[in-house]
Amino acid sequence: MNTLYWIIGSSLLMSAIAMVGSITLLLKASTLQRILLPLVAFAAGSLIGGAFFHMIPAGLEAYGNNTKFFAWLLFGFCVFFALEQFLHWHHCHRAQASCKQPLTYLILIGDGLHNFIGGLAIAGTFLIDIRLGIMAWLAAAAHEVPQELGDFGVLIHGGWGKGKALLFNALSALTFLLGGLVTYFLSFNMDISFLIPFAAGNFIYIGASDLVPEVNKHKDIKTNMVNYAAFILGILLMLIIKTLLGS
Repeated sequence: MNTLYWIIGSSLLMSAIAMVGSITLLLKASTLQRILLPLVAFAAGSLIGGAFFHMIPAGLEAYGNNTKFFAWLLFGFCVFFALEQFLHWHHCHRAQASCKQPLTYLILIGDGLHNFIGGLAIAGTFLIDIRLGIMAWLAAAAHEVPQELGDFGVLIHGGWGKGKALLFNALSALTFLLGGLVTYFLSFNMDISFLIPFAAGNFIYIGASDLVPEVNKHKDIKTNMVNYAAFILGILLMLIIKTLLGS
């Protein structure tokens, strides 16, 4: 299949994940809280496992083991740190987040930028190797599910109607496709291999700095064990994909 089709198809599928947030309307708050934290832990493991098992090895092979590679890795990390630091954007994963109306707009802006940068980076992996792109997409999708569940809940809590919340969540998600198309057409005129370490830096930041703190501060040993098991399962999934795809 043409690489462009992979990029467009995976981007549209990622955008469709925005609709998963509507599930929050069917679940009790206690039920959502019970499944959301393990999902966040699983996403953290998937992102970190994806970065270390797939992105970094592939990036070293494509870009070379040099200072520039690690500079791009750190730049990818810093870009997402900047998004949260300066836009005051946070993945409100917890079901009972006390977010007010103005924050709902910041979440949508931050989510749109996040998706655009994610589209840039994941399209870059597809252009290097389809198998690497599939892995990167799976890891990113694992992160999108709990994020969209949380974000949709925050929009509703902030006073948005159900239809409006779904529509703007979907529009925000479509920036992923825009980022993918930008990468594809840039690839004709420049070397985009730097996007692999850049994406790895994104994955490490989101997993370690954004998601892990959501699940590692509970005093209940049972909750901690469930979350840790979900985290390890996410890592193991990336290792299994590495073995099966040979990427």
